[in-house]
Amino acid sequence: MIVPVFQADAFADVLFEGNPAAVCPLPFWLPDSIMQKIAAENNLSETAFLVKEGEIWHLRWFTPTTEVELCGHATLASAHILFHHLHHPAREIIFSTMSGILKAKKIENMIELDFPADQPTQAPLPEGISEALGAMPTLCLKGISDYMLVYEREEDIISLNPDFELLRKTKARGVIVTAPGKNYDFVSRFFGPQVGINEDPVTGSAHTLLVPYWSEKTGKRSLTARQVSSRGGTLYCTLAGNRVRIAGKAVTYMEGKIHLPDSETNL
Repeated sequence: MIVPVFQADAFADVLFEGNPAAVCPLPFWLPDSIMQKIAAENNLSETAFLVKEGEIWHLRWFTPTTEVELCGHATLASAHILFHHLHHPAREIIFSTMSGILKAKKIENMIELDFPADQPTQAPLPEGISEALGAMPTLCLKGISDYMLVYEREEDIISLNPDFELLRKTKARGVIVTAPGKNYDFVSRFFGPQVGINEDPVTGSAHTLLVPYWSEKTGKRSLTARQVSSRGGTLYCTLAGNRVRIAGKAVTYMEGKIHLPDSETNL
C-alpha cells in the first residue's frame, strides 16, 4: 500500500522555522499500531492522519510515542496541505477530532484555526518542577492536560534549560512556561517529555490555555504571541467566548510516499 506523506513547517513564514509536522491523507484508517509506527519513523513532534467522510475530514494526531487529543500545529499543517496540494474547494475545512469539531479557514495569507478554549485555574506547584526548570515561577496554573507556569520576563523564558528526566515526572501532558513579551503580547515555550517531545518548537494547542489567561491579564481579545524555541514561531490569537482562534502561516517542505507492505495493513 502506498501512503502519501507531506511535511510542512507550521506557524512559519519561511522554511526551517515554526514546527514541522507530517500529514498523511488516507482512504481509510490504518490499524492504530501502524499509524504509531509511522509517527515514530517520521520522528517529528506530530504526524497527522486524515480520512475524508462526506464534507468532513476526520483527523488524528500521533507523537513518536502516543496519540494525543489535540494538536494545533499539525492541524494547521493539515489545512495547508488540503488547501494548497489537495485542492480543497471551500475556504473552510471542518475536522472531526477527539476534541470535537475543529475548523480551519483561509484568512488572507494565513490559516485561522478555531479551537475550544481551555480555562486556566490556579494550582499547587508540582513537586520538583521548579528544580527541573531551574527557576521558580510567580504563578502555577493548570488546564485540562497541561501545567502553565508564569514568569516575570521574556528573558526568564528564553534562559530556561530544563532537566527533562526530572520534568518527565510531572503528571501532565506537558508544561507551558510563559511571560510578557517585549515585541509580542506574550511569549512561551512548551516542554512535553511525558509524550516523547522534550521541547515542542511551536504548540498551537498550548495557546488554548495561554490566550484566556493573557486576554484577562492584558484586557485584549486579540493578541500576538511568540513561542521562543530555537526554531521559533508567531501566532495571531483571538479569544472569542469559549473558543480560541489561532492564525498562522505554513510552508511545505516535502512531499513523498510511504511504502507499506500489505501484511502491515491487515488488508
